[in-house]
Amino acid sequence: MSLPAIHPYLNFSGRCDEALAFYKQAIGAEIQMVMHFNESPEPCPPGAIPAGFEKKVMHASAKIGDSILMATDGCDPGTKFDGFTLNLTVKTIAEADKAFAALSDGGQVTMPLDKTFWSPRFGMLKDRFGVSWMVMVPGEMP
Repeated sequence: MSLPAIHPYLNFSGRCDEALAFYKQAIGAEIQMVMHFNESPEPCPPGAIPAGFEKKVMHASAKIGDSILMATDGCDPGTKFDGFTLNLTVKTIAEADKAFAALSDGGQVTMPLDKTFWSPRFGMLKDRFGVSWMVMVPGEMP
């Protein structure tokens, strides 16, 4: 991998294992590693994680295409996914249709998948975890 690179790091506030399984099934994410708080080679300082988070995800990474998504359950049970959107770019309309349907399962479509002036297929949604996604097929710019 050449540097520098930007890798989103998402805090799932206690639902990280569930999110990783969902992204694996929905868009073929390849889970590269998962470490739970109770597996850390150095114990967490007292009070550093909420009670009951010992078996939650301290750090995980998943490969989606050529990108790396990092994730955690973090230490803040009230985290929200505001102010950003993940863009999933696929090669074909069929791939876009499949990924959009899978990601929107249990979520909310904010812009239905359709043809736009910049893409033969583009749509937006919030998945069941509240993460905003754009799914698109590259197209010719006018």
